[in-house]
Amino acid sequence: MNTSFTFNEIHQQPAMWRKELKALLEKQEEVSAFMHNYLTPDTDIVLTGAGTSAFIGDALCPVMRGMWRNVRSVATTDLVTHAKYLLDAERPLLLVSFARSGNSPESVAAVNLANKLCKNVAHVYITCNKNGKLALQAEGKDNILLLLLPEETDDKSLAMTSSFSTMLLTCLMLGHIDTLENDVEMIDSVAQNAEAVMAEYEEQLKEIASRPFERGVFLGSGALKGIAEECHLKLQELTDGAVVCKFDSFLGFRHGPKAVVNSKSIVVYLMTEQEEVQRYERDLVKQVDANNKPVAQIIVIAGEAPELPDVKADLVVRMPYGPKKNDFYGIVAYVLLGQLLGYYASLAHGLNPDAPSVSGNIHRVVEGVTIYE
Repeated sequence: MNTSFTFNEIHQQPAMWRKELKALLEKQEEVSAFMHNYLTPDTDIVLTGAGTSAFIGDALCPVMRGMWRNVRSVATTDLVTHAKYLLDAERPLLLVSFARSGNSPESVAAVNLANKLCKNVAHVYITCNKNGKLALQAEGKDNILLLLLPEETDDKSLAMTSSFSTMLLTCLMLGHIDTLENDVEMIDSVAQNAEAVMAEYEEQLKEIASRPFERGVFLGSGALKGIAEECHLKLQELTDGAVVCKFDSFLGFRHGPKAVVNSKSIVVYLMTEQEEVQRYERDLVKQVDANNKPVAQIIVIAGEAPELPDVKADLVVRMPYGPKKNDFYGIVAYVLLGQLLGYYASLAHGLNPDAPSVSGNIHRVVEGVTIYE
């Protein structure tokens, strides 16, 4: 068995998703009652976290708005400095905090600021550490719902992997809490997608990760833009910045950021099956391919590969099981691409994926942050 925390934490994800589904079903009645008590048509729902935990909210908002009309994503790192501009003191607030450790200074400060500034506040803590400050703070508080994830998701490695995807899936399930039992098959198919991708494509991703590239680009539309955001960070932090990465939407990438693509780049396209969106994505892929010759181009899609007869894709990753991309849970397995590329690129650069920051610039729990009154 591989002794790397990062390797094992990436590969344990399907099991963690199934485990969390079972745990949430067991407390479904309690969770549903809390949400009905605090979620009204006027409630301002803010999804928050720092770094990777903030990207969870960015990925969730486009799919959660179908049930939570007033949902938005605001990083704790923005709330700490600009809370009075970002929170409405007069409206009911449901602050959903994502936190692997629950010990980041900004995570605790954002909660305290919300309590101080807003008249009517409730909290949902989605965290992986039962001993973290957030989890301990929840004890005995009626206005706090603590969703403590499986202990294994409290990733020991620097990079968040199973913590990210399981927190993401948990909030998606929270959106369907009243009828969650109807989604068991769909959620299991997401786990099957992840298992199939690792079984079929991991060796090819390992080979691509060993190629000589210095830049990485991840593109996605809608919720997949948030997944691209997380993927870009995984590759960048696991290579200690040796690979500098960007993310964007397919359409947004044309407006300047496309300048980063050169012969030392890798480009990963996270594509949707929705034709009205994919037509824009195909156009961008064709343009990048015609104007540049990056080290590798990877297309990721749930279902059939897009028709791109003149484009040379180094790898097409197909999610072989339902649900399709435009279904509710389908976004979760896409993050594997960034995680696996990051892990194998880290090894290719002679780094330890569990602790890749040779300079000490980044840490598992952020350091050096002073919270001011």
